[in-house]
Amino acid sequence: MIHAANSLLEHRLPPPDPTIDEVCVIVACARRDGGPLRVQALADEARLSVRTLQRLFHEYVGISPKWVIRRYRLQEVAQRLTTGHNVKLADLAAELGYFDQAHLARDFTRLFGCSPSNYRRTQIN
Repeated sequence: MIHAANSLLEHRLPPPDPTIDEVCVIVACARRDGGPLRVQALADEARLSVRTLQRLFHEYVGISPKWVIRRYRLQEVAQRLTTGHNVKLADLAAELGYFDQAHLARDFTRLFGCSPSNYRRTQIN
């Protein structure tokens, strides 16, 4: 039955969309260590205008490139807080493109539900 259903539906599938592969490559760029910290940098790397990048993300990812970059940066913060006992939040904020430590703390708390300092304490103990 499954084979019959697959045979019936397979020819009705739309052709592969090459843009999906392009978007996956761009998301991988945002995800990599040392990846772009700003939408403009990601657009430059993808050789697209910021507006074109925003449109691609809206259509294919469902969220903005800024949101994706921010989430990867915050995941990096959480990972470093877990593994680095002496990580200074102000230094980490500057390294990851935040305006200041308070900006980092607000974003982190919004995503993880606790401050970076509290998160570090719960991970180390």
